[in-house]
Amino acid sequence: QVQLVESGGGLVQAGGSLRLSCAASGTIFSSSDLGWYRQAPGKQRELVAQINRGGSTNYGDSVKGRFTISRDNAKNTQYLQMNSLKPEDTAVYFCRMYTVHRTTYWGQGTQVTVSS
Repeated sequence: QVQLVESGGGLVQAGGSLRLSCAASGTIFSSSDLGWYRQAPGKQRELVAQINRGGSTNYGDSVKGRFTISRDNAKNTQYLQMNSLKPEDTAVYFCRMYTVHRTTYWGQGTQVTVSS
């Protein structure tokens, strides 16, 4: 059973930075597509960033140029570097893994709060 464990959330002032990490158990990490999503109160969960097994990335329009997704297959960990944070980035952030077996796994979520 795959487990995803997130860390790195917290409270930061507008304009600041945070780095989220998501560590995965199991041996299928390197062949999986990865991503980060977020959900603000009263809103639907939305895509933040994706990185596929080949390293290609895709970002939500609201975070382009500010956030960077990356992966370290040797550590079974994906990262989300968030710079120039805005109050509207406040949300619970979830990491996601989609495996070659067409199974989706989610992390438990980590709160990011950006104060103005």
